[in-house]
Amino acid sequence: MAQGCALSTTFTTGIVGPSQLLQRGSGGALQSMASPTQIQKRSGGRSVVAVMAPPQPQQRSPSSTGSVKHAMTMTEKILARASNKERLTPGENVWVNVDTLMTHDVCGPGTIGIFKREFGEDAKVWDREKIILIPDHYIFTADERANRNVDILREFAQEQNIKYFYDITDKSNFKANPDYKGVCHVALAQEGHCRPGEVLFGTDSHTCNAGAFGQFATGIGNTDAGFIFGTGKLLVKVPPTLRFRLEGEMPKYLLAKDLILQIIGEISVAGATYKAMEFCGSAVDNMTMEDRMTICNMVVEAGGKNGVVAADKVTFQYLEGKTTVSYEPVYSDESASYIEEYVFDVTKLEPLVAKPHSPDNRDTARACKDVKIDRVYIGSCTGGKTEDFIAAAKILAASGGTVKVPTFLVPATQKVWMDLYTLKVPGTDKTCAELFEAAGCDTPTSPSCGACLGGPRDTYARLNEPKVCVSTTNRNFPGRMGHKEGQIYLASPFTAMASALTGYVTDPREFL
Repeated sequence: MAQGCALSTTFTTGIVGPSQLLQRGSGGALQSMASPTQIQKRSGGRSVVAVMAPPQPQQRSPSSTGSVKHAMTMTEKILARASNKERLTPGENVWVNVDTLMTHDVCGPGTIGIFKREFGEDAKVWDREKIILIPDHYIFTADERANRNVDILREFAQEQNIKYFYDITDKSNFKANPDYKGVCHVALAQEGHCRPGEVLFGTDSHTCNAGAFGQFATGIGNTDAGFIFGTGKLLVKVPPTLRFRLEGEMPKYLLAKDLILQIIGEISVAGATYKAMEFCGSAVDNMTMEDRMTICNMVVEAGGKNGVVAADKVTFQYLEGKTTVSYEPVYSDESASYIEEYVFDVTKLEPLVAKPHSPDNRDTARACKDVKIDRVYIGSCTGGKTEDFIAAAKILAASGGTVKVPTFLVPATQKVWMDLYTLKVPGTDKTCAELFEAAGCDTPTSPSCGACLGGPRDTYARLNEPKVCVSTTNRNFPGRMGHKEGQIYLASPFTAMASALTGYVTDPREFL
């Protein structure tokens, strides 16, 4: 443990259910607390001194970490470098140079309109190779206004000669559009636009997904994006950082979605308002990139400004062959200051759900076993990645049963869709698609955001009636997936498919 780190300044978190807690005792060793009621909380405005970031596989050069004259977190370091400052502290307002700006069909037209109004009809963007245009939200619909949004993106891309425009013209067959990708946050990762140490803004609140790559990534509004179009800069207030240490080996019945639901339930949907959420610990070290994306994706559901995980060999291996752009990771200093630190023993956690109508309305799946459901939805930037579908398919393989309710499958991207038909599910000789078909699920549909955001009434799997849905998406506010009286239980792919097999909210341990 770093020098000067006192037990009284370490926030220790409780765990759902009859589980034990962790605290740091003398010498920094993890120790268990006997009861969930024994939770230490900080008082006042004292900061928690950080413990060391996870060890990195390669030797860090001075240029990667800088001379430690003033200890900083990863978020502070990234923003310092992007603003040409030697040091930054939370609360400072700085102009940062933007590495990448993403916008999609929902916010793109508004952003373009603001850009043209403020910079002129004939103005050129600051860098045509640093802007990513991704149609993904309201794509497979007959809604004329939704279709016009995609047309506006296309016209702007042609006018500005935007290098990265992932267009779709034939909506009757998404496979006929080689440039079309699907959900922006997953596509950004798959196409190599997420890189350690960089600054990425997007006109979507779940842009924080990219923090899994050790970069500063956050959502912004159309006005800010329009300003970036013209200048490549944005004024940013440096957020303070919360640190979340996830320790222990993940039980076979838990997924990353359970961990982020645990955290949001612990701190509430306002608990990280305008704060960076930094994730570390042995459980994070052993996560795949898609696991890390799941966790960073939902920091905004806790009010977070951004989420971040230190880049390591997992990150570097994922990026191999995806980008030719050089990048330079940064890492939190050993003595960096955090306003709070939460420590979880993941071996003590249970499969969770977020009950209607808030992502922090946390409960165990087993406690909701009497909740009858009408449907299951597996998809979105949070729960529609390849590993999410493989997890769902594992439940089917273990059970050998068929689903009791309509089960809708919406791959995030074309690549994910292809994986469902080509990759064998571990422990079986079948693909996800084969297992889904045998179990009576709907055929995997065209890649998009689908019903996660409701969308036009003809959107696939939209809640057009007040039904109860278990979903791998990220929000369950009234009307989020369509009908304002619909009830959405957020869950992991394990829990979602287990629930599909029974027709009730179900703990996946019944099948694993």
